[in-house]
Amino acid sequence: MIVLLGGTGYMGRQFVATLRERGLPFVAPSRAETDYTRFDSLLEFLRRTKPDFLINAAGYTGKPNVDACEQHRADTLQGNTLFPVTVAHACATLGIPWGHISSGCIFSGAKVETDGRVRVERDLTQAALQSLLQKNPGLFHGFNEEDEPNFSFRRPPCSFYSGTKALGEESVKGVGQNYIWRLRIPFDQLDDPRNYLSKLQNYPKVYDNANSLSHRADFVAACLDLWHRRAPFGIYNVTNPGFVTSRQVIEMIQAILKPRRSFEFWANDEEFYRVAAKTPRSNCIMDVSKLLAAGISMRPVEEALEESLHQWKPLP
Repeated sequence: MIVLLGGTGYMGRQFVATLRERGLPFVAPSRAETDYTRFDSLLEFLRRTKPDFLINAAGYTGKPNVDACEQHRADTLQGNTLFPVTVAHACATLGIPWGHISSGCIFSGAKVETDGRVRVERDLTQAALQSLLQKNPGLFHGFNEEDEPNFSFRRPPCSFYSGTKALGEESVKGVGQNYIWRLRIPFDQLDDPRNYLSKLQNYPKVYDNANSLSHRADFVAACLDLWHRRAPFGIYNVTNPGFVTSRQVIEMIQAILKPRRSFEFWANDEEFYRVAAKTPRSNCIMDVSKLLAAGISMRPVEEALEESLHQWKPLP
């Protein structure tokens, strides 16, 4: 039996759906039933239910976006750093393996190969890099699980949200038996304020950058498959292989959904941060070689995007 924490959230709801599809028994307690943010309450609940595995899909992301985390720092720190530590120690006390949803937002940029050498570039909006990306995207490589986060409190500047997610990883790493699953910009075919495809269609202007993405159902399936296969515990980047730019996704939206509106892009970072954003944004490419080596396959990101758009279900 599996315990799912945060089952009413955006990713938690997908875990509920996939667990039901697979016929896997689980319980998803609400905080009204069990205040699992308290160590003593969570420990008593786990002793009583005796799960084989625990999934932590709870966290604080801010609404409507990470800018809200700057105004709610205590909640952000509690949800993304202190709470995972509580879960880690409760599970370690009882010998329960567990999985934690982290984020790829603790990185910025990519590894860029030029003249036979690879260097880290934090800002892919530079004109020279954008030109190189268009001409030869194969020269851009993602961050792997061995790389130190470069968009964190230890490697500023970063958003407060990203800082707490990086600190959360650091705090639970090696405590008991756990998986740290890095999610990156979730999307699927269901219109939702948290869906990347919904956001792009509703933004007054689009911020163009290169990113890895995670199809919501693909992400959850990969996480559960890691546990089912008893893959080694540790950190895994769980994104659909490859990466795309916002401009490429907009072109897909225009070709498949044929919206009546036109799309405009922010002229540059200066305009975007002056008008639309209050805190730095993470844009990055992730390497999923470790996930693939564990025998977990995920569709290429372009394929997942196209299917999601062809099956698009707008809100009523």
